[in-house]
Amino acid sequence: MRPPLLAMAALSAGLWLGLAPAARAAGQDCDVNGVPVNLSIASTVAGKTGLMRCKDHDTGALVGEQQIQGGSFVGAVRIYENGALVKEQSVNASGNLDGKAREFSTGGQLLRDATYEDGHEVGLVRNYHPTGQLRRVTYFADSGGESASVEFNVRGQLTALRCGEKPVLAPAADDTRLCGFDNKPSQVELFDDRGMLRSRLSYLVGKRVRSEDLYDNGRTASQDEIAGNQRTERRFSSEGVKRLEVVSLVGDRGTVKQREQEFSEKGVLLHDQRWNAAGELLVDESFYLEGQPRSRAVHGVDGNPRLIEVTEFYPNGQRAAIGRYLARDRFNQVPVGTHQRFTDKGAVIAESVYDDRGGVLRERTWDANGKVERDEQVLVDSRKPPSPQ
Repeated sequence: MRPPLLAMAALSAGLWLGLAPAARAAGQDCDVNGVPVNLSIASTVAGKTGLMRCKDHDTGALVGEQQIQGGSFVGAVRIYENGALVKEQSVNASGNLDGKAREFSTGGQLLRDATYEDGHEVGLVRNYHPTGQLRRVTYFADSGGESASVEFNVRGQLTALRCGEKPVLAPAADDTRLCGFDNKPSQVELFDDRGMLRSRLSYLVGKRVRSEDLYDNGRTASQDEIAGNQRTERRFSSEGVKRLEVVSLVGDRGTVKQREQEFSEKGVLLHDQRWNAAGELLVDESFYLEGQPRSRAVHGVDGNPRLIEVTEFYPNGQRAAIGRYLARDRFNQVPVGTHQRFTDKGAVIAESVYDDRGGVLRERTWDANGKVERDEQVLVDSRKPPSPQ
């Protein structure tokens, strides 16, 4: 048996938890089997067995009931508000919730129905709207963790879904069908509290394989789809124009991006990046608003994973510049080899030659007629060492 004082602490945390502040402030008059007890004096309940009932000192309204066994508070607990039952549950010898636990509105409507094992929710836990419509169903595994859930608005429409590793929500919800455990991709629609369609989902064997979120106007806001080991994500404007698309490989260790494209408000491709299966960037391209190429960076040139060739373009499609860079690390690239700039007609107007450390070896420029304007060569011994990066 617990000492009576510990029993009082458990009673304070259990029975009185949730009582209206006004009722607590006014105080209660309690008795066990008709014999008055004082909750401030442990000896008044020591050794007693039966049902303790407490009433509001001023109004005489019933505020709580709790079973006592040999002076310990073990068994049923009931809490009342304005004379109406609002909570009933049971506590074990450790003072933890154990067994059925239910909550009600003051009008008698069931709001929550759960089962506890030594303080942990287990199995199906149901929550209800004040109207009596099912609001949320959650399944708790024996370990105490939430493994699956489903939510509804007051209209009975689905608003949220979380699938587990197997069907566990029946009979409250048919997650065999909703989560695709019948080996067929499910078709699920989610609504908001106003009854507006917000998402379309598809699950297969508990895994989400497709989702689509919607704007208020009903147009697609985003899509996320998995086919085999490939994941495709898309984002759209409220006018229905695709603004972003990302393709990734899905593996045991997560996703590896393969391609990312950004589009203008009119749907014109502005930026295009591609990676290999290891997640290394291969190509990075940008485009003008009219769709013509603006720049192109190719990684891994000549089999060197650190060597990048960058080409820039004029709006008319002619090359504006070309050169190679050596990536020392993610944020540090130095020019190497021959770099050239061109007129919008394709004629060379400038050229710089770099060594493998980014130092300039030679610089030349030409006029509009192709005549050399400047030609400077830097002697190796006269070059200063590159600035520390």
